[in-house]
Amino acid sequence: MKYIHELPEYPNFTWDSEKIMNLLARVSVAQGRMLGKMQQFGFGVQQEAMLDALTEEITKSSEIEGEILNSEQVRSSLARRLNINLEKETEPSHHIEGVVEAVMDAVRNFDKPMTEDRLFGWHAALFPTGYSGPYKIKVGSFRGGEMRVVSEKGYNEIVHYEAPLPGKVQGQMDEFLNRLNTRDGENPLLKAAIAHLWFVIIHPFDDGNGRLARIITEMMLARAENTYLRFYSMSAQIQKDKKDYYKTLEHTTKGGTDITGWLTWFLECLERAISGSEEIIGKVLRKAAFWQKNSAEIPNNTQREIINRLFDGFIGNMTAGKVGKIFKVSAPTATRMLRDLTARGFLEVRGAGRNTHYVLPVLKKF
Repeated sequence: MKYIHELPEYPNFTWDSEKIMNLLARVSVAQGRMLGKMQQFGFGVQQEAMLDALTEEITKSSEIEGEILNSEQVRSSLARRLNINLEKETEPSHHIEGVVEAVMDAVRNFDKPMTEDRLFGWHAALFPTGYSGPYKIKVGSFRGGEMRVVSEKGYNEIVHYEAPLPGKVQGQMDEFLNRLNTRDGENPLLKAAIAHLWFVIIHPFDDGNGRLARIITEMMLARAENTYLRFYSMSAQIQKDKKDYYKTLEHTTKGGTDITGWLTWFLECLERAISGSEEIIGKVLRKAAFWQKNSAEIPNNTQREIINRLFDGFIGNMTAGKVGKIFKVSAPTATRMLRDLTARGFLEVRGAGRNTHYVLPVLKKF
């Protein structure tokens, strides 16, 4: 068996044009409908939706690789770059600042050429200490050793993929970047799908290849939409479909240069991600409508932040104990604030005893 990069036809990928073009047309319609809908709203709503979408994009892309980022730190870092004032900011770690900076460069400067130095900068931002976990890696330069994607089953090591030898990486990346920057009239969504796959095939770095492939995808999708505004998260959808994502990549890298299967999977995943924007947009509109109606009724900053954190997808249950720890107030004060919000219809209580927690009402006051 030969890997795709060992075939003489590589990287001249082929696909079933009829099947792919029909799917491309469907995704393009969904994309245009989503962008048209967002144009109806003001800049503030668009920025809030982008804040939510990029928070999802960054946290879920890392989660795919088994790394859990603090979503509140990611959100605070993004909000500062988007000039959005949060009721309460969380100081981001140096690592999170670097990841956010790389993604923001990709989407804000989507129309700038993708250069080797720019890519090295993104890689360095992902690994600011020069380590991946306990292991020292080459940062900001292409790998110098062989690369295999493996997993373990019991005492057996399963090899899923072997990347090109290190001596071939530079030449293949030169070709990849040249193709990425060439305005050749190829459908931009198709180009995004091919870029993602091609980067994964080369696997040019010691670590971070999956995350960089998804950052490059964000840049290419921004190019396709001709706007830096992001209202959906491709990585969040990939995380939901992670098993199929890896299965499709493995199958494609072990097959011929016909990549119809990968293009189909990518575009269908993108279509699902765009559909998921309805949830992000709906949450932002619900939050905006709530504060427009009730802002004057909740002057207490801590209570306002409790409401905002619930709107922004607070992980776990909102309890008096968590409020006390987050805002550094006593247990009686935390309980009193939550009960006050409940009595006025802004929250609803769930559970009892140790399981008592608070949620946003479905309809009341919204």
